[in-house]
Amino acid sequence: MPAAVYDASAEGYVRFVGVEISAATEGPVDRSLLGAFVELMADAPAGRVADLGCGPGRVAAFLAAHEFDVFGVDVSGVMVVAARNALEQGKLTALPIADASLAGAVCWYSIIYTPPEHLDDVCLELSRVLAPGGYLLVAFQAGQGEGVHQANAHGTNLPLTSYRHDPEVVIRTLSGTGLKVHLRAVREPQFTHESSPQAFIIARAEPCQP
Repeated sequence: MPAAVYDASAEGYVRFVGVEISAATEGPVDRSLLGAFVELMADAPAGRVADLGCGPGRVAAFLAAHEFDVFGVDVSGVMVVAARNALEQGKLTALPIADASLAGAVCWYSIIYTPPEHLDDVCLELSRVLAPGGYLLVAFQAGQGEGVHQANAHGTNLPLTSYRHDPEVVIRTLSGTGLKVHLRAVREPQFTHESSPQAFIIARAEPCQP
């Protein structure tokens, strides 16, 4: 389970990725898309922005630096404590967030632990919590839906399976919930810790008609 692995490895994981978005772990394309999300949010409704699957709150820190009212949600209670902007413990399939209450949300490599057969549940939750006109940015490892199993994840001696989702499947699933996809991008692996292409999708909940 991701929660048990990250509870056990939080200290080492934070040392590896840090507590901020940086060139050490995000490439120029990655950082530019986070910047694009920030600019697009100028057209979003007023409200809070969530870093969903926040880990140590790196994206939350990035958004807070741009003066958003931001909070994080993570399945790992230890990560929630480590994250400066994390307020809630919760799962992507059952977010502790009210309907249509978010101006924006970022899932930065958090759906990688969602099996393909549960993508519908996650995308429905993401659609549920976004206010009309709200934006969503999703980043994940791209593939054909295959699982990558680790018997000793992050040196914890605990098993963990991550999934490389097909970008077109993610797009169709988001679109099926009523979200409109505005951008799709895939880049090749750049860092030594990357073994697959990296995918990014920006979608929006339909604004209310005047």
